[in-house]
This record gives sequence, C-alpha cells and structure tokens, in this order.
Amino acid sequence: MRRLLARRMKFHLFGAFFVSLGCAALYKFGVAEPRKKAYAEFYKNYDPMKDFEAMRAAGVFESAPPK
Repeated sequence: MRRLLARRMKFHLFGAFFVSLGCAALYKFGVAEPRKKAYAEFYKNYDPMKDFEAMRAAGVFESAPPK
C-alpha cells in the first residue's frame, strides 16, 4: 500500500496527457483544417460588390436605398 497514490497518479497523469493530445489532434484535423479549407474556397470566388448590390436590391440597407 506504500506509494499507491504516487503510482496511480503517475499512470493517470500520463494517460490524461496522451488523451488530451489525441483530442487536440482530432479537433485540428477533423474540424479546424476543413473549416480553413471551406473559408478559403468561399473567399476564392467571393465578389463583395455583387453581394452588396444583391442586398441593396433586396432593401436590406437603410442608407443605400434600392435602385
């Protein structure tokens, strides 16, 4: 029973470290990278003036009335 807490804590500390490292890697490659690719793809063909004119024609803006 001597040093039981120290042995178990060492085991759980290393286990928690590797589990958190795995979760961070899964988040990075499962969520963050696809999100970056989606944003890059969207802004590759995005025309802000075309979007502005569409919103203006729909009457979204008060300061820029529709033509």
